[in-house]
Amino acid sequence: MLLVALVVALTVAVSLGAVDIPVGEVWTVVGRRLVGDTPEPGTRDLIVWQLRAPRALLAAVVGAGLGLVGTAVQALVRNPLADPYLLGISSGASLGAVAMIVLGAGVGSAVGFGVSTAAFAGALASFALVWTLARRGGGFAPMRLVLAGVGIGQFMSGFTSFLVLQVGDDQQTRGVLFWLMGSLSGATWSQLPIPVAAVALGLVVLQARARGLNALLMGDETAAGLGVDVTRLRRELFAVTSLLTGVLVAVSGAIGFVGLLVPHACRLLVGGDHRRLLPLSALAGAVLLVAVDTIARTALATQEVPIGVVTALIGAPVLLYLLDRRLEHR
Repeated sequence: MLLVALVVALTVAVSLGAVDIPVGEVWTVVGRRLVGDTPEPGTRDLIVWQLRAPRALLAAVVGAGLGLVGTAVQALVRNPLADPYLLGISSGASLGAVAMIVLGAGVGSAVGFGVSTAAFAGALASFALVWTLARRGGGFAPMRLVLAGVGIGQFMSGFTSFLVLQVGDDQQTRGVLFWLMGSLSGATWSQLPIPVAAVALGLVVLQARARGLNALLMGDETAAGLGVDVTRLRRELFAVTSLLTGVLVAVSGAIGFVGLLVPHACRLLVGGDHRRLLPLSALAGAVLLVAVDTIARTALATQEVPIGVVTALIGAPVLLYLLDRRLEHR
């Protein structure tokens, strides 16, 4: 059902916009391109294939990656309210990417390998710092981890804002700020290979460790008793989640709440077994972000709304509801 929903969401995303294109014509253009026929002359082929199709596919890839990262992070810290945004990972990735942009490249190179590497380094450093603070004293408190993530994330965001102010070009400053709130407006076919490879690799690695993720939910001692090398598994999860977050932030900016909402919704469908939860979260994240990006493009006639604004408007009330439910059960 989610695969069908994803195809429908992609079709609608390519069809809707400033110039609406009938669904049948969308598939005609895509079909001609896929079989190698000469594209029909006119602007509709350009709109469908060069502008909207790569953006819709990039939204699906980023959404799938955010769903995977959210699921892995929640198992890693044993907290269903954790996600890369709340734990400061996205803020660290944003700081690394913006630092690379400001120090050398322009906003247009935000999808380049150099910015992706900087974003990965920022995500890894941020997550490591949050984890160190949360583990002080030898214990492990999931809520302390979330609070440390919020604090580090705010610090990283403040430093990122300072770097943005150092940009001399006003147009570039506005571009960076819009990108930081989440945007896929500059999506092209050349941007797809790196995030596609990263998400595919992340899914394979995490799926291979699904049993270990299940064991982590029962605590470190129980997991170790089941034969899981907890220290090694956590290191691998650190690397995978930081790599994925860094690559995703480099191509889309920091998009919050997707990694929080998607795993919760999927657990209601299939339970907490990560062998089923991981692929389902990837598909659900893809569908959600394609839909959100379509809303962001078409909600206002005069301008595009950053994706992060839409996800925040949806995710913040859901987060408050989840917090309220957790407090009620205590």
